[in-house]
Amino acid sequence: MAMAMTHHHNRESSIDKHLDTGKYVRYTAEQVEALERVYAECPKPSSLRRQQLIRECPILSNIEPKQIKVWFQNRRCREKQRKEASRLQTVNRKLTAMNKLLMEENDRLQKQVSQLVCENGYMRQQLHTVNASATDASCDSAVTTPQHSLRNANNPAGLLSIAEETLAEFLSKATGTAVNWVQMPGMKPGPDSVGIFAISQSCSGVAARACGLVSLEPTKIAEILKDRPSWFRDCRKLEVFTMFPAGNGGTIELVYTQMFAPTTLAPARDFWTLRYTTTLENGSLVVCERSLSGSGAGPSVASAAQFVRAEVLPSGYLIRPCEGGGSIIHIVDQLNLEAWSVPEVLRPLYESSKVIAQKMTIPALRYVRQIAQETSGEVVYSLGRQPAVLRTFSQRLSRGFNEAINGFNEDGWSIMNCDGTEDVIIAINSSKSLSNSSNLSTGLSFLGGVLCAKASMLLQNVPPAVLVRFLREHRLEWADFNVDAYSAASLKAGTYAYPGMRPTSFTGSQIIMPLGQTAEHEELLEVIRLEGQSLTQEDAFLSRDIHLLQICSGIDDNAVGACSELVFAPIDEMFPDDAALLPSGFRIIPLESKPDLSATNRTLDLTSSLEVGPATSQAAGDSPCQNARSVLTIAFQFPFDTNLQDNVLTMARQYVRSVISSVQRIAMAISPCGSSPTIGPKPSPGSPEALTLAHWICQSYSFHLGEELLKSESLGGDSVLKNLWQHQDAILCCSLKSVPVFIFANQAGLDMLETTLVDLPDITLDKIFDESGRKALCSDFTKLMQQGFTHLLAGVCMSTMGRHISYEQAVAWKVLAADANTVHCLALSFINWSFV
Repeated sequence: MAMAMTHHHNRESSIDKHLDTGKYVRYTAEQVEALERVYAECPKPSSLRRQQLIRECPILSNIEPKQIKVWFQNRRCREKQRKEASRLQTVNRKLTAMNKLLMEENDRLQKQVSQLVCENGYMRQQLHTVNASATDASCDSAVTTPQHSLRNANNPAGLLSIAEETLAEFLSKATGTAVNWVQMPGMKPGPDSVGIFAISQSCSGVAARACGLVSLEPTKIAEILKDRPSWFRDCRKLEVFTMFPAGNGGTIELVYTQMFAPTTLAPARDFWTLRYTTTLENGSLVVCERSLSGSGAGPSVASAAQFVRAEVLPSGYLIRPCEGGGSIIHIVDQLNLEAWSVPEVLRPLYESSKVIAQKMTIPALRYVRQIAQETSGEVVYSLGRQPAVLRTFSQRLSRGFNEAINGFNEDGWSIMNCDGTEDVIIAINSSKSLSNSSNLSTGLSFLGGVLCAKASMLLQNVPPAVLVRFLREHRLEWADFNVDAYSAASLKAGTYAYPGMRPTSFTGSQIIMPLGQTAEHEELLEVIRLEGQSLTQEDAFLSRDIHLLQICSGIDDNAVGACSELVFAPIDEMFPDDAALLPSGFRIIPLESKPDLSATNRTLDLTSSLEVGPATSQAAGDSPCQNARSVLTIAFQFPFDTNLQDNVLTMARQYVRSVISSVQRIAMAISPCGSSPTIGPKPSPGSPEALTLAHWICQSYSFHLGEELLKSESLGGDSVLKNLWQHQDAILCCSLKSVPVFIFANQAGLDMLETTLVDLPDITLDKIFDESGRKALCSDFTKLMQQGFTHLLAGVCMSTMGRHISYEQAVAWKVLAADANTVHCLALSFINWSFV
């Protein structure tokens, strides 16, 4: 009887319980095979094909349909149980490996605590000795003096000695107490954490450490990590000049590496290192590296003329295999980046262990995990693209942007203006080719070349994530559609046109189509479609849409990345894998600790300085303004024909200055302090601030309607803004886009809509009216545009919470800018409104 109650799944027989009688039904081996064939072909229960196969199988004709359904249900349950059991076994192996890692980390920390206690006791004793400080200094000097500089690095024996010493020092950092590691701020270990991250508290140079579990074999991980340009975006070049086997089965390599500079304000770095790969007795694979002495060592001095030689202290990767598959990785990066060679304001970038962790150590572990997830099929991308193809697009965009910022002579770049008086640097590359393959139809070599206009500026009290997020979502606020159109047209072979030769307008529609994102969601890859229309009759039926391939990173307020970036390039609408790319964009790097991001809960337009009254005031001690600084780098590339070089140069300089002015205006709006966030030139006077907008609203009302919106005694100085904010009528302003959105509301307007300044830009004008209200507004719109104002009869509108609002009268008028000709926006005033 016990045997009968067991559900067997084999080729001999199968037993299930009858639904009606409760007795057990035995299936023959032939019936089981037939059912298995049907299930393999049609696993879905509602499949008509399954029913057809059952009817066509004579051996199943004597089984009740209900019982066949029960068999399939049990079969599906057993399959789910097996999959779940397999998944739980995999999770258990990972947890076991992670627990082992945490126990080792705990042992290391206990050793570090014991060492610190001993050192503390020793120092207490030495305080009673007169010569304690001198003795301690001499000991420190003896310990920290690099001995490898005294070795002969010109023969294999000397290099092997240096390699063994490097290995010992690296292991003491990776698993020992040679460096006083502290947990990296904002990276708490936990079930969802990528790994364990730490930075040095006090050591020579800057250092960072990471350890984590990855579902790849050690040799594959070592292969990935040694190919540094594939995962480290700042790595321009890595060349292995010499490689020879070591006596213990390992290999020694002499490596020359070049790094991009992140801004236009400081030179790039290069390294001349020894890299040692070997296997330890316990089966662990080690790749360790350190600089060789001598600033002139390595390749010719001419090839490194634009670089500052920096130093790699013993660093590398310890990769240990785990039982059941996968590996535990320990990563250590310790560098001396020669901070003396950069302007003082940028030195935090070169003296911070946290920055090294964000730029090198954490991305290394994340990249390996990304490859592991792609290999296992956990990552799925849009448009059917392979992960490797999309990853290559991201790398090409980032590399092209870095090349534009650095402008190395080796790549053919030359500076047009070198006197230092220009705020925008112009560089020309006459040999620039966008060829990415042997396909001549997709690889373009321009007749004139490529021109790059770039600049760097300092920002103060501006959250980089918020600024880049705004630039991504509101391209119309800073970009010129005709310039985008020129760049896109130039990428089509043989089509050169100066902006303005084919007038095109931007409809305001920007469609973001996601392609993929990294496993930790720190970087997005997407295609942007900008919808345009021709302004000439003969081209009215031609598509003027522009497509941009774009990467965006660091837009999460809690992101741990070293910077926030928005990099884009025109791309053909067919989106070929080997498309030519000419990247432009923005990079914002925080120089100090991040400001309090609670202050970013403000609207991203001109109303950010409208927080008046006691309800929004802050105590001095709670002010979000912490003098946090960041450096913004802008670079735009333009292909050109030789005949149009001067025109394109003038256009590029003016355009980048315009973009800078727009970014400064946006930065001022989102600055938590409400003051100018830039250290340098003030924002363009053509960009209205909140006080200016308030004056325009009142002056336009008086101009169109012949009466004052505010009392005459309220029109002096800053009181206009305050009185408009406190006005009893609900006053709203909306943009002049194809889909108008609200850009301003006074306190009564916010109360009526039941919203806040933060959410106001997400509300469109048509959302607050019902169908009859929208028809009435459309019928009066022509009158509004002709005479400048119109009166709306009493009616009903809706708040964002869905509540109905009645008003006795409403007035709409055009808000004119200072020149009294340009229409800046539309204003509406709802008089005597109340909730129904």
